[in-house]
Amino acid sequence: MRIGLYPGTFDPITFGHTDIITRACSLVDRLVIGVAINRTKGPLFTLEERVAMVEAECGHISRLKGMEIVAHPFENLLIDCAREVGATLIVRGLRAVADFEYEFQMAGMNRTLDDKIETVYLMADAPRQVIASKLVKEIASLNGDIGQFVPDSVVKPLMGKFQ
Repeated sequence: MRIGLYPGTFDPITFGHTDIITRACSLVDRLVIGVAINRTKGPLFTLEERVAMVEAECGHISRLKGMEIVAHPFENLLIDCAREVGATLIVRGLRAVADFEYEFQMAGMNRTLDDKIETVYLMADAPRQVIASKLVKEIASLNGDIGQFVPDSVVKPLMGKFQ
């Protein structure tokens, strides 16, 4: 069984994330969504809230694709998380050239730590490339319309954080 790991903070999950998740399903038999605790980023949503949002959205995709997608919180090294869940593939999404430099370095470090785990990059679909959780939160904080960037199940909780 080919297991993939798609890690991120998912604060909150966006249509950019769900695009990558949906497309990653064609590469693996089981997809683990690694929800990073990442205290240094100071997430808006609690870990439990982020995991619940990921599970809600991945439930739809899982049924559509007929495969298992699970959320897995983690706080250790990404490569250690990959080993824990049995992943042989780390899936990363790229939006712009600016993402590539960081991702290139990260993949090199991960490969040095474990050369049996590959990193695969998926470009976000063109209309989704501009979506960043940070920008979505900024729009929400100014009471803007975020419905085109996040699933319906995320709109109310996100807007509620700013009211």
